[in-house]
Amino acid sequence: MPEARSPRQDLTRWKKQQQPVRRTVSQICPPPRRPLTVADIRPGMENERLGVVRDSMFQNPLIVKAELGKPRERSCSLPGIDFNYGLYIRGLDGGVPEAIGRWNVFKQQPTCPHELTRNYIAMNRGAVKAGLVTARENFLYRQLNDIRISDQDDRRLKKEPPSLPPNMTFGIRARPSTPFFDLLHHRYLQLWVQEQKAAQKAIKLEKKQKVILGKLYETRSSQLRKYKPPVKLDTLWHMPHFQKVGRQLDTFPTEADRQRALKAHWEECAVRQGTLRMGNYTHP
Repeated sequence: MPEARSPRQDLTRWKKQQQPVRRTVSQICPPPRRPLTVADIRPGMENERLGVVRDSMFQNPLIVKAELGKPRERSCSLPGIDFNYGLYIRGLDGGVPEAIGRWNVFKQQPTCPHELTRNYIAMNRGAVKAGLVTARENFLYRQLNDIRISDQDDRRLKKEPPSLPPNMTFGIRARPSTPFFDLLHHRYLQLWVQEQKAAQKAIKLEKKQKVILGKLYETRSSQLRKYKPPVKLDTLWHMPHFQKVGRQLDTFPTEADRQRALKAHWEECAVRQGTLRMGNYTHP
């Protein structure tokens, strides 16, 4: 008699036999978001507008706003799912059967004959000898007497390439290898210390060899040569009837207050604006 199975055992066995769910390509790489349209706009969205609204408004990147929690719309309409990007090249060589059957040999294109350069010097000389001086006469003469430069003469007129040595190498010279051994052993630091010691030693030797002169005493002649006699500055001339005129307006109670105000003004003149330093403060 077969053993009775519980529904729970059947469910567990069915789950073991069930195939794993595979993700499709559209789920792994979802298609790009298409531009917004009027039908996609809902109340409360960032791109909600009043008045006349057209689909073209949501295709302008300067007008479309970024929605909260969503990537920014690029406003570019893309082709459908069945569109293939890239260049499709159709096979025109016949494939493998034609390659096995015969060998496609490249046909050499016929070379055009080299056109020689016109000899304008000889044609101008012949036109002058024939008595032709106008532009029309020269043009007709050149059509009737088309003189060309031979290959040897043409090769002689052209510049020949410069002669270069056979072992010359073109390009940029390779950078020398980095001396890692010297870097690890601090060789450059040791060389710098040695150079500094040698320079200090040379400076000390030069100071020792320098002749130290005694103290120079100034004589009366040297003192008179440096002496500058004081110049007495005369006071400015004032009209006599304005000398005894006093101040008409005195805003300070005492002379001490006046001097104190002048002292405060001179202390603050460095941070004030204006020619007389009586304006606003320069610092905030």
